[in-house]
Amino acid sequence: MNGDSLLSSPISIAAAFSLLAVLWGGSFVAIEIGLEYFPPLLFAGARYAIAGGIVLGYAMVVGTRWLPRTRTEWTSIAVTGVLVIAVYHAFLYVGELYVPAAIAAVVVSLSPVLTAAFAAVLLPNERVGPVEIGGFLIGILGVALIANPSTGGLVSTELIGVGLVLASAASFALGAVLLRPLRTEFSIVALQGWAMVVGAGLLGVGAAVTGESIADVTLTPAAIGTLAYLALLSGVVAFLIYFALLDTIGPTQLHLIGYAEPVTAAAASWLASDISSTATRCSASWPSSSGSSSSNGTRSAGSFGPGSPRGPEP
Repeated sequence: MNGDSLLSSPISIAAAFSLLAVLWGGSFVAIEIGLEYFPPLLFAGARYAIAGGIVLGYAMVVGTRWLPRTRTEWTSIAVTGVLVIAVYHAFLYVGELYVPAAIAAVVVSLSPVLTAAFAAVLLPNERVGPVEIGGFLIGILGVALIANPSTGGLVSTELIGVGLVLASAASFALGAVLLRPLRTEFSIVALQGWAMVVGAGLLGVGAAVTGESIADVTLTPAAIGTLAYLALLSGVVAFLIYFALLDTIGPTQLHLIGYAEPVTAAAASWLASDISSTATRCSASWPSSSGSSSSNGTRSAGSFGPGSPRGPEP
């Protein structure tokens, strides 16, 4: 993929970077909304089954070699599919049952710091300097402040959620480090497509093992909309923008996207909350023939099982 032909000016690069931050930041909010209608692992699996099929199909259409041949290529697909897709999203989606989208985005933004820490341990040529150590300590302090265990005991639901999302960020960072030595000429688009398909399959297995069922899915326009956003916009479109930026500005500058995502996630969360409040007020003012309020038919995250951490959204 030739990113230079797509992004040939500073303005186009800045616009693509901003759009990517909006799409990926908004995905945290889309996940939070979608969990009202889908069990978490089925939700993540469906997202990447759709996105992976499209990305892999795109790799075929543009004429790049899309079938892996070497052990290194298959290993790269396995590492990405297991750690970057399946494990990362399993922990993230379950974690968002416990914490709001904006908090999840802040915790996930620690991925670059965790990547540096894993690289220092696992890669012989990597060194951790004072800046990296300081960043790691500040990140851990930030997570501790977000979790705020003193308000809900040592094992509060928010602490559990932050821990799960932190585990997702650690899985992503570990996957990124393990991929560094696996140099290959295989198309990054095809690799990502295969990894999405592999990750979707593993998420489906996880859903079956944990007792999730398609019967637990409530299909509504909101449910379909969030799945479409995550699979098509945050999945396919955002990854194609990511590939173009990767070709143009390189991985070091592109990793800064992680620090922009919490800002866009917070803005998207505020916008979604404002829209929801407006809809609720309009619904409350509409006369009911029975004289009592009725259910809107959505599933809360609290319906996924006994002791589930979150009830219906206000």
